[in-house]
Amino acid sequence: MPALTDAAEPSSGLSARGKYLLFGALGLASAVADQLSKAWVQHHLPTLGRSGMSVIGRRLILIYAENPGIAFSQFQNLSGGRVVLSLVSVAALALIIGYLRKVPSSNVATIAGLGLIWGGALGNVIDRVSHGSVTDFVLVNLGVWPFNPWPVFNVADAVLVAGVALMILARVKRAPESAQ
Repeated sequence: MPALTDAAEPSSGLSARGKYLLFGALGLASAVADQLSKAWVQHHLPTLGRSGMSVIGRRLILIYAENPGIAFSQFQNLSGGRVVLSLVSVAALALIIGYLRKVPSSNVATIAGLGLIWGGALGNVIDRVSHGSVTDFVLVNLGVWPFNPWPVFNVADAVLVAGVALMILARVKRAPESAQ
């Protein structure tokens, strides 16, 4: 398997089939990991209440939370929020697929990043459609801004952010090459 770089040489990268296999494998693995972690959380954490389960002192805590809104709990009281946010999320999934089709097979890191973003978005869409809110459970509190504490999040959010970071790194790496 090629390294996760966005080399400009036409001979490097993935086949057309490999492009979609990488995207699909990362997307599916991300969504499955997210859903399995949320199933575990829903079964084990509610009985612990607001104190949650300490992983690293009070710095990293697993705590059960349901978020009917979007990132940082925005739009929690949006009228028809479940339907509106679900439709927006499904549209975003379609846009990601549309963008993937335009990405050259040589841009492996971008393809991987899109797979992670798609899988994270899918994991949260499954929650929203199935029960109207997203299960969050990771609380980070490092005692300094902005981590005092950071809003509660889940595996889908983490892989989505990792996908965005991977795409940014790939873009930054390509920028000096394209300037030459």
